[in-house]
Amino acid sequence: MKKFGVLMLVMAFAATCLVLADTQSAQARTKYVTIGTGGVTGVYYPTGGAISKIVNKKRKEYNLRVTVESTGGSVFNVNAIMAGDLEFGVVQSDRQYQAWNGLAEWKDKGPQKKLRAVFTIHPETFFLCASENSGIKSVPDCKGKAIAVGNPGSGQRQNFIDILKEYGMSHKDFARAEGLKAAESGKMLQDGRVDAFIYTVGNPAGLFKEATAGRIKTRFVGMDDDKLNSLIKKYPYYVKAKIPIEFYPQALNKKDVPTFAVKATFVTSADVPDDVVYAITKEVFENFKDFKKLHEAYKHLTKKEMLEGMSAPIHPGAMKYYKEAGLMK
Repeated sequence: MKKFGVLMLVMAFAATCLVLADTQSAQARTKYVTIGTGGVTGVYYPTGGAISKIVNKKRKEYNLRVTVESTGGSVFNVNAIMAGDLEFGVVQSDRQYQAWNGLAEWKDKGPQKKLRAVFTIHPETFFLCASENSGIKSVPDCKGKAIAVGNPGSGQRQNFIDILKEYGMSHKDFARAEGLKAAESGKMLQDGRVDAFIYTVGNPAGLFKEATAGRIKTRFVGMDDDKLNSLIKKYPYYVKAKIPIEFYPQALNKKDVPTFAVKATFVTSADVPDDVVYAITKEVFENFKDFKKLHEAYKHLTKKEMLEGMSAPIHPGAMKYYKEAGLMK
C-alpha cells in the first residue's frame, strides 16, 4: 500500500510538471504586441482598444496578445515603432508621409524606411475652439491671444502650423503659445487661462462635447475657402472637411464649420513578423461590421477607404490578406 501511495504521488507530481511545462510552453509561444494610440479623450485610444478587442478574441488561435498604450500621439508613435518600443501605432496620414520622406520632425533623422502601412481608418478633423470672451471668430483674430497649440510632436501642432502659414502667421503672433495636450487645453480654456485651443480628432469628440458644455461659452473657428484650397494644393494628404454641429449642439455655431482633415492610419515596422500583421489585418476586416459599431467615428467607413491615404509601403503581412480577400491585385 505504501508503494502504491508513493507511486500515486510520483504520478501526480509528474502530471503537474507536464501541465506546468505545457502552460509555460504556451506562454512562451504567445507573442505580445502593443498599439500606441494618443490621449484617452480622442479617437486614437478607443481605436486601438477596438482593434485589440477584436484580435484578442482569437488570441489562442494566433498565440497573440494585443495591448493598448495611451501616448503623446503620431510623432511619438512613429519614433517608438522605429525604436522597437511599440509594434503598432495610430498615426495621422500627414505624419506617415513626413516620416517616410524624412520631413518635419524627421528632417535630421532622414526617411524612416522601415515604416510600413497597414490600413487607414477614420478622417480626423482639425478644430480651432475659442471662448466667446476672446472675440476670436477667424484665424487672424488669434493674434495677440493666448493659444494652446498642442503638445510638441503631436500631429495637431503641425496641422496648426500649416494652416497658420496660409494666413502669413506663426506662433510668434500669439501673446502666449501653450504646448499642452488637448485634454489639458480644454480645461485651461474653461478656466480662462487660454483664449483658444486646437485639436485634430475624429467626430464626435468627447473633448469638444465637454468644452462646448462648460461655464464659458465656446465656438469653432472656420477657415477661409481660398486658404483651404491653397493648403490642400501644397499638402495632398489634407482634405476639405466640416465640423458637424449636430454633434456639438451647445457650441455657439449654428451651422457646420469649414475646416480640413487628415486620416488616421494604422502603421507598423518592417521588423514586425508577417503573421502578426496578417492576423490583425484579417480580424479587423473580417469583423468589419462589428468594428464599425465600436465608435461613431467609423459610422460611414468603407473597406475601400481603409486602403486609401497610405504613403508608406504596405506591410507584406497586410498585403497577403488584401490579395486573399480580393481587395488588391
